[in-house]
Order: sequence, then structure tokens, then C-alpha cells
Amino acid sequence: MIGHALVSVPRPATRRGWDVAIAAGFAIGSACFFIGPFPGFVQLVGSATDGVVFFVGSIFFTLAAAMELREGTVRRGHRWGRDPSWWSAAVQFAGTLLFNVSTFSAMQESLSTQQENRLIWAPDVFGSACFLVSGALAYRMTAGPGLRPRRVDRTWTTVAVNLLGCILFGISAIASFIVPSTGSILHLAAANWCTALGALCFFIGALLPLPRLTSS
Repeated sequence: MIGHALVSVPRPATRRGWDVAIAAGFAIGSACFFIGPFPGFVQLVGSATDGVVFFVGSIFFTLAAAMELREGTVRRGHRWGRDPSWWSAAVQFAGTLLFNVSTFSAMQESLSTQQENRLIWAPDVFGSACFLVSGALAYRMTAGPGLRPRRVDRTWTTVAVNLLGCILFGISAIASFIVPSTGSILHLAAANWCTALGALCFFIGALLPLPRLTSS
């Protein structure tokens, strides 16, 4: 979602294929997170199936993020911790692991409110924070020191759309806190809509680099 968007040099066919696989993984994961909270979906398929959709989406996120981190570490000059793009990919990967924990815990039944906040909400918040840091690092690399980009191109658009998705995921995570006194979600509508819209941003961000990746 981040690293393959920053590619600006001609790529051998094998590496282009690797980047396309990364984009596809993020696109599939994003589709799951878009469908899962969509109005009426949980009523149609049931909460158990809805939970599986989220968990599957988080797995695709992790697979794609792991491929992206490996791409930055192994295939692009062993940049282990040496530049912001590597850190962006590494922090993003950590965020996906936290989403794995959160979505897996959400499939468990009969959790108390405290357990839900500890096992579902907390990893979701920290995972969203990781995504936000990752997106901000990528944006800084693309736009420069200021908020306004040095130039508006496909790379900046991709990173900006992904950063917007990270912000929406962060809002969703905060809104999904379960209030102990009532046992209900702090703001269900905001949690669902921000998750869906954030996933839509990630889906668009995953697809935007494809014309360049497949033609370069």
C-alpha cells in the first residue's frame, strides 16, 4: 500500500509482478474491510460470517505488508532501517499484525466488555495508529517538508489517498470503544462508516499504481 506506490524507476518483470501481488493483496483486504461494516451486511450473513470477513481481510493485509517489507529489505538494496520508506513498511506491517489480533478476538463469543476493549478495541487502536504513522511517513517522503506537495502526480495521489484511509481508520477505532457503563459502542455509525470509507481509500490506493506497474 505504501512501498509499491513509491516506485519511480523502471522495474524488471519479476519485480513488477511482485508489486502487482502486493497491490492485489491490499485490494482484497480492503474489499473485506469495506464489505464487513457495510449497512445490512451483518444482518444478511450473520455476525459470525461478518467476523470471518474482517479476519480474512486482516490476513490479506498482513501478507501484502510482509511482501512489501521484504521487497524493501531484500529486493531494493537491503535497506534495513535505513530510510523512511522502510520504516513506513515496517510500521505498517506491525499494524496489520495488531489487526490480526483484533479481528481474531472479535470472532470469539461471550467476551465481557472489559475483554472486548482489551482484546479487540486496544489492538485496533494501536494498529490504526501504526497505519497513521506509516501513512504520514510515506506522505512526508512524497510531499516534502510541507503539507502541500512539491508536485501533484500519481505517486502523491496514491499516498494521499492512503493517508486519508489511515485517518478514517483511526476515527473508526476510537468510535468503536465499548462504554463499560452501557456495554454499547461509543458511536456505531461513525465506526462502521469510517471503516468502510477508509477501506475504500485503501482499495483505491492499491489500484492506482497498477497502470505504471504493469506497463513499466
